[in-house]
Amino acid sequence: MPIINITRRDLARLLAGGAATLPFLPGIAQAQGRRETLVIGLDTSDTVTFDPVRQAQYTPPLTLAACYDTLLTFEPGDYVNPKPCLATKWERRPGGDGWRFTLREGVKFASGAPLTAEDVKFSFDRLINMHEQTQVYIKSVDRAEVVDERTVDLIMNAPKAPILPILCNPGCAIMEKAVLVKNGAVATAEAREKDKATEWLNEHSAGTGPYRLVRWERNTQIALQRNPHSWHGPADFERVIIRHLSDSAAQLLALRRGDVHAAFNLIPEHIKGLQDEPNVRIEQLPSLDFVYMAVTQSPAANPALAKKEARHAIGYAIDYDGILGSLLGGAGTRPAHFLPIGVLGSTPEIAREVGFHQDLDKARSLLQSAGLGEGFEFELAYGNAVVAGVPYQVLAQKVQSDLARVGIRARLAPMDQVNLRTMYTTGKMQGAVLTFWNPPAVSNDLWASAVVERVAKRVSWEVPPEMPALVKQASETEDPKEAARLWIEWQKKVVDQANHFVLFQPTYQIGVRKSIKDFPLTAAGWQLNMGGVTLA
Repeated sequence: MPIINITRRDLARLLAGGAATLPFLPGIAQAQGRRETLVIGLDTSDTVTFDPVRQAQYTPPLTLAACYDTLLTFEPGDYVNPKPCLATKWERRPGGDGWRFTLREGVKFASGAPLTAEDVKFSFDRLINMHEQTQVYIKSVDRAEVVDERTVDLIMNAPKAPILPILCNPGCAIMEKAVLVKNGAVATAEAREKDKATEWLNEHSAGTGPYRLVRWERNTQIALQRNPHSWHGPADFERVIIRHLSDSAAQLLALRRGDVHAAFNLIPEHIKGLQDEPNVRIEQLPSLDFVYMAVTQSPAANPALAKKEARHAIGYAIDYDGILGSLLGGAGTRPAHFLPIGVLGSTPEIAREVGFHQDLDKARSLLQSAGLGEGFEFELAYGNAVVAGVPYQVLAQKVQSDLARVGIRARLAPMDQVNLRTMYTTGKMQGAVLTFWNPPAVSNDLWASAVVERVAKRVSWEVPPEMPALVKQASETEDPKEAARLWIEWQKKVVDQANHFVLFQPTYQIGVRKSIKDFPLTAAGWQLNMGGVTLA
């Protein structure tokens, strides 16, 4: 399918002249004309795979959650109490060293084959033995064992670890063993070297969700088909097309024309302009995502950033309120660190007490203390993409302007979004990066463990042993008040370390055509329960 390239000048002209002048977008308007096709406009430039085990990006979980089910799930609005999904019952395993799950009866895969405990065991064996980032999320799970056809045990190496919420994430998708094996999947200890199923999973799916993946063209579109065997019941739409539209203005025009049912990356000005649109409404939901700047302390990469005072100066130079007000139009908040507002130990009050705030005089004083009275320069890399309706480029320019007020010179380095994430996750950043965090699952332990394990390595921080110990203590503490106190203590320490500056935690603002009745957004890590979208 060809891609229509529209310049910003053309878009501005089209916005002024009306939707009638918009060039026809092949496939979208035709699909929209058939009520059996749901069309979504979304920047999917970060998508590199639809293999649940290998997934570690921002937008793919929306598709994965539509194609796969997990043992447990979260319902929109309740991210504390996991609900039944493929498992209808769970309890401590005899002896207390793990959990026992009873599987739902009558569940079939998209192929029509019945779900069995062997499929669950195979899915977890592959997840564990592939040793991808998703395995880190369930690092407390040692292995899966089949009890009988409808019963599975997860044996834990840390029985007190909070595993149930983590099992809700799409990386723990249950896949059909026979189909995966046929297409090269390996679940034994050699899986990391021998598994060949990812290529097939990038074009197909093997799950029990309301839809199945039938096609993916990178930076063009994702195509889903209704799963006729879904235990959820038939989805309202026969097909779903997720159209890659990287420009907010292009999404706005497509939404107004009716070429898409929903637009996910609208900027605040566009949201405001849609308030009186007769055929469009705005769906809003506080997210658990956040956008942050990671700053290295590697002397080899940048000697100035190796000094904590210089990193603190960055923290005190940024105009966080201006980012929330001007760039997000007030649709968001800001936590102190990697615990989003709304989870245990993270509230707006705690964020104000613990986190950085703009204080230009303090920033200048810190630079003097660091012997950097004339300021310093560093590279600020970012992806050519949009997050929460804000282009990373605009956010980078705002940060650059803020830092310049105290003599810190940020040299902007735009990159392909996938290349940026690769550079960052492999610890090759030369200064700082702007990037995102969306929850693989709703668990304080996951956010905090990531900081003191994977993310610390990316910024060359040698973590003292008391930090992982504090995370473990907070995660396993059963008294909520004591756990909250420990999480606040953890936030104070990582804020002082000054390697990560959370810039905002956005509120989802999605433009939706009024021809859609139900559009169930969720902050559980996959944005939308696609199978629950219904026609008016």
